[in-house]
Amino acid sequence: MIKKTILIASIILILVTVACKTAALPMNTEKENTTREKKIVVYQVFTRLFGNKNRNNKPWGTIEENGVGKFNDFTDEALDEIKDLGVSYIWYTGVPHHALVRDYTAIGISNDDPDVVKGRAGSPYAVKDYYNVNPDLAVSPAHRLEEFEALIARTHKAGLKLIIDIVPNHIARKYEGKNNPEGIRDFGADDDVSVVYKRDNNFYYIPNSHFEVPDTAAPLNGEVNPMSDGKFTEVPAKWTGNGSSMAKPDKNDWYETVKVNYGIRPDGTKDFPELPAGYDTKSVAEHFDFWNGKEVPDSWKKFKDIALFWMAKGVDGFRYDMAEMVPYEFWSYMNSAIKMQNADAFLLAEVYNPREYRNYIRLGKMDYLYDKVETYDKLKEVIQGKALPDELSDIQRGMKDIEHHMLHFLDNHDEQRLASPEFAGTPEKGKPLMVVSTTISSAPTMIYFGQEVGEAGNENGGFGTHSRTSIFDYVGVPSHQRWMNNGKFDGGQLTDKEKSLRDFYKRLLNFSVSSSALMGEFQEIQTLNRQSTMGFDPGIYAFTRWSDTQKLIVVTNFSWTTTSNFELKIPSDVIAIWNLMDGDYTITDQIYNNSTILLHVVNGEGKAKITIAPSESFIYQL
Repeated sequence: MIKKTILIASIILILVTVACKTAALPMNTEKENTTREKKIVVYQVFTRLFGNKNRNNKPWGTIEENGVGKFNDFTDEALDEIKDLGVSYIWYTGVPHHALVRDYTAIGISNDDPDVVKGRAGSPYAVKDYYNVNPDLAVSPAHRLEEFEALIARTHKAGLKLIIDIVPNHIARKYEGKNNPEGIRDFGADDDVSVVYKRDNNFYYIPNSHFEVPDTAAPLNGEVNPMSDGKFTEVPAKWTGNGSSMAKPDKNDWYETVKVNYGIRPDGTKDFPELPAGYDTKSVAEHFDFWNGKEVPDSWKKFKDIALFWMAKGVDGFRYDMAEMVPYEFWSYMNSAIKMQNADAFLLAEVYNPREYRNYIRLGKMDYLYDKVETYDKLKEVIQGKALPDELSDIQRGMKDIEHHMLHFLDNHDEQRLASPEFAGTPEKGKPLMVVSTTISSAPTMIYFGQEVGEAGNENGGFGTHSRTSIFDYVGVPSHQRWMNNGKFDGGQLTDKEKSLRDFYKRLLNFSVSSSALMGEFQEIQTLNRQSTMGFDPGIYAFTRWSDTQKLIVVTNFSWTTTSNFELKIPSDVIAIWNLMDGDYTITDQIYNNSTILLHVVNGEGKAKITIAPSESFIYQL
């Protein structure tokens, strides 16, 4: 969401006062997920953009002008190619029906007011109906749910699993659940709007007030629209999605959404049962039993019903938007219910406060959290020359007990494109970041569609600007479109550099999902080499990974100008753990298999002569 990062500091403050437990939790005695057979790779697609073949890219363009992708564009061929990259899960982003500026009244959908819609295609964070899908994505909008169900079946047929978004903290200002299952009441339908707060109200209210549209740029870039008049009727006004309690939110607030009430009183106290001490070590089943028969806020029940509805459709898990703005007791309640239906459900949460990571994993029963503010941010600083890579080792040590749960990424729909000038600068400069992000821990790896062919996000969609592929506009994604090749999905229009880059991603990801060492132990060898190895330049980073059956040495060069020559040292403790006797051992790079060197072990210490070019990486296997 636009301006999301501005709010992180205030979110952390809210969490400290509302949902904070002691940061130094004990180790979870419930068995950590350290015995997975292989790494997981998630391929995120912005569903509306993936299959769009139109290259017009007019700012603020309509569907007719700029085109839109459909569920049907995920053909068997497309899914097979994604699977062949080494992918385990597809995250179909932007599937639930969200507010947008397009007339679908012919199929019973009301028009949305451009004054409270971001862009023309709308924000995926402003969900309008949780029990149906975005009509833009269907060839036949009236049968959009059936088309998505067919996509679920095709995805599974390709040997892939899928997740979709649930945005629990906020919904569209004009939410209309026209497809609710029998017995499901709409959000706000039973609220007492005369008070600011009541436990079973779904929203927070500003009694005796009228909502006022913030002072924003003209909706639709000033285009004439019968509903675009600077007004939106909402009486009384509701709190805005990011927590603003002003009837007229600021233009940087999430004004297109309203905040959902989870039983947190306006003073920050909790109006629901709290988990007893020690529940950080309890199993999913014990969490589920704890909530059985307890009275919980109505919003909890509504979102649990939503999640179970989609699980019944065949969805394999969820990515939860801004999960830390919702108390972890709710996540215990919902996630334990999900896991009791499907123990393998993939539950990924957007959480930015490191002090809260263990609460959301151990008390909230999340499988995975974004590793954004530590590994991602540090890698970005390194490639921009703002930090040495050595600090990556400290991050790994600090998260050793939860590393399996910290999903790694370098590109997603909220962030600047890896290849953009604002991030790495070129796709090639992003390669060492990708190697380290993928191999430094046992966490899942995520890539964003187009990343593997160097998409730089240069387009100005209208509401969305360059460096991020717009999630608010109808746009095409040029590098991805060249790979898509008018629906052949064979890379037929890629440049030689783009083909080479995709080959690199395919080799790296497929190696990662087959490597037992990447699910095993980590030890940095950075400190020893930084202190005592001649030619170990500032851009070099090195570490070891191993299992009982595989030993790896990872060396990468973040410099885009300097070729480094040095004799890499492997410390005696690693040599001892690997049970290597004195002698020479052949080690071969596993990305391209075209670099074989010798590891010399003398007096229990290892040395290997390395020549590494700018932006080059090696994964040497013993």
